[in-house]
Amino acid sequence: MGQVVVITGLADGMGRETAKLLAAAGDTIAGFDMDEAGIVSLQKELMVTPPPSGKTHHLVALNIMDRPGILRFRDEVLAKYGRVDTVLSNVGIGFFGPFEEVDLEAARRCLEINVIGAAAIFQAFLPAMRRQGKGKLIAMSSLVGQVPFPFESIYSASKFAIEGMVMSLRYEVAPFGINVALIEPAQVSTTFAAKIHKLPPEGSPYRERARRFIARDDELIKTAPTPLQAAQRMVQVIHQDRPAFHNQVDFMSTFFLFLNRYLPVRMRDAILLNHMDIK
Repeated sequence: MGQVVVITGLADGMGRETAKLLAAAGDTIAGFDMDEAGIVSLQKELMVTPPPSGKTHHLVALNIMDRPGILRFRDEVLAKYGRVDTVLSNVGIGFFGPFEEVDLEAARRCLEINVIGAAAIFQAFLPAMRRQGKGKLIAMSSLVGQVPFPFESIYSASKFAIEGMVMSLRYEVAPFGINVALIEPAQVSTTFAAKIHKLPPEGSPYRERARRFIARDDELIKTAPTPLQAAQRMVQVIHQDRPAFHNQVDFMSTFFLFLNRYLPVRMRDAILLNHMDIK
């Protein structure tokens, strides 16, 4: 029997491809996204591969910041399927800009969505998993959750927070048979970065270095894994009974995490600044 998998942020990109692959493998998908049109179109695609139980996949339009809505979604999922096997927290937004010039209200929204959003969906389904005596909680993190990149201070902060939260959480839930894992891509070939890459204004002391960073990042995106390739790796993690805690998607994240673990900080930083053309 396939798993019942809850996925947040599945209307497009990696989340959408992951949902499609899981459905094709016989898993049941329950998920939400605030992109209503994306939810409707994905629901139509998933109708081609209905769950073995004969029940339909359960997709709804919902904002991760709607806490009562998340609890209603949880109740609907448990009433419909009776259980949930894996929760994948995939919702998140990017954030780019020199820290000195950051709009802190916008920064707070990023942290609310990326960190508290993951906490909300995990907390909602934890009681049911604990009663079941098994389950998996998987959070989408990032390379910058361990290796901070310049001009991504707020986004890095959100991913560092995800990593710390999940590292702590795993100790609490392990006695109940619940496994916890992180997925840590560096880059995936989507429009995620393009939506946030904005040059600082004319006269900003950071403008030239930020321009070079964006140009380099745009170049790296061309050879980054596609959403489908990233989803294939994510599905592998979801289908493992006891996945590793740290899971990379691409060579770049594996390489930099290796450097982060074994090289002196000054040497690691020099490689990073050179790699991103911002020495």
